[in-house]
Amino acid sequence: MEAGEAAGAVLFLLAAAVSLLAAVSTGALDFTYLVTVVGEGSSTSPGSGGGAWWREAWVGARSRAVAPALQVGVWACMVMSVMLVVEATYNSAVSVAARLVGWRPERRFKWEPLGGGAGAGAGDEEKGEAAAAAYPMVMVQIPMYNELEVYKLSIGAVCGLKWPKERLIIQVLDDSTDAFIKNLVELECEDWASKGLNIKYATRSGRKGFKAGALKKGMEWDYAKQCEYVAIFDADFQPEPDFLLRTVPFLMHNQNVALVQARWVFVNDRVSLLTRIQKTFLDYHFKAEQEAGSATFAFFSFNGTAGVWRTEAINDAGGWKDRTTVEDMDLAVRATLKGWKFIYLGDLRVKSELPSTYKAYCRQQFRWSCGGANLFRKMIWDVLVAKKVSSLKKIYILYSFFLLFLPIWGVAYIPTALLIVTAIRNPENLHTVPLWILFESVMSMHRLRAAVAGLLQLQEFNQWIVTKKVGNNAFDENNETPLLQKSRKRVNLPEIGLSVFLIFCASYNLVFHGKNSFYINLYLQGLAFFLLGLNCVGTLPDHCCF
Repeated sequence: MEAGEAAGAVLFLLAAAVSLLAAVSTGALDFTYLVTVVGEGSSTSPGSGGGAWWREAWVGARSRAVAPALQVGVWACMVMSVMLVVEATYNSAVSVAARLVGWRPERRFKWEPLGGGAGAGAGDEEKGEAAAAAYPMVMVQIPMYNELEVYKLSIGAVCGLKWPKERLIIQVLDDSTDAFIKNLVELECEDWASKGLNIKYATRSGRKGFKAGALKKGMEWDYAKQCEYVAIFDADFQPEPDFLLRTVPFLMHNQNVALVQARWVFVNDRVSLLTRIQKTFLDYHFKAEQEAGSATFAFFSFNGTAGVWRTEAINDAGGWKDRTTVEDMDLAVRATLKGWKFIYLGDLRVKSELPSTYKAYCRQQFRWSCGGANLFRKMIWDVLVAKKVSSLKKIYILYSFFLLFLPIWGVAYIPTALLIVTAIRNPENLHTVPLWILFESVMSMHRLRAAVAGLLQLQEFNQWIVTKKVGNNAFDENNETPLLQKSRKRVNLPEIGLSVFLIFCASYNLVFHGKNSFYINLYLQGLAFFLLGLNCVGTLPDHCCF
């Protein structure tokens, strides 16, 4: 067991103890309540009282069957909620501790800069063949599908990477079905090729396997087999010129490292309330979750883009597989079970674009949640029997990587705890964290449906709908969209229906509050569902939506 894993285990136990102690001391967990409810219910007699027979029958059924079943469901949700708080507390604690002690990937893994770094297309000949040979062969893959608005951005940014041009292959994997867009992408590749770049334009006859299928096909070309490392960028990602110079040395000097992952930043994080909330969530994901996994177990989820893989590790793990819609997560788990380690570079940032409409965001989250649940179904046994990872790492993978994909819902204490631990690593987003908590309550409905579809492999479990992008030109920093701008799109009936239910429950609790009153929180959640049901989330102008 490595020191990082031992430290991670200790911090996890401390986080669990603190979270459970706080839950019990505040009354969030009352272990006598379930017994009391069931006991009181069983003492009710249908024959007692002078009401109508149907009322007596309903009271008896409610006390003996409905109430206990609902209580078990509530407890199941609250157990998962406590699990989430434990995990969030642990991630935030590790992340803060890493910052306080000055932990950096360079302190755990060897890193040495490459000499100077040649620009892609300038001065390589003067350096000579000997200098260029010090650089390994790298291939950069750019998978895309009908990316009219952004294809130039990613191709241009990748072609600007600092790396000897004879040691760099750029592969554009175009699965576009629109002939006009395909022609534009091909012409763009030809234009860069005429400037001396080794850029390949690759297409397929179909879209089997979606992104995973395209990446797998791209690795089958003869020139791809010459490359030691493979960087991947989605069509809306724009790496800085020094991206390879900062990532590849980690792979060169640490033969047990399979992946170096960079952080995402966003070009449209301030155009609407929707994108601001997404930024809050993703900032926490990168600052806490990814950093904690990298600092302790050298494992985290590959984000599917803005990362560099060792080709040997991809092949050792079995290559790209299209059995789920989370091919990145699939490869990451299989690689770590083979004993490979991952590195996250939080100070290396790559610009990208957030989904700009509520519909697009829901589709993206459905794909991620459904794919994660389906992968859990397919890989749980592989994780349990893996021989090249420690038992602690197995627990970490199953707990933080799979179980917490299930939707979590608390009433008052859980959102408050999440607000605190999230704000610790996102102080600049503090003003949007309460809105994010309410927004996540709405998204839990969609993630529940997605998780069930993935676990049971329902009809929609393997659907892939590409997130629509609009490109940099659509975002004007001097003309921000109002926070609550209603879209002209259709009403979302599921959200409206659940908002009515929550508002009814809140009103009932207000009138018949008993010992506990949660109506304020329920009213807020009902309002959140209602606003999202009307698409009042802030969005781009209608000509940019779909």
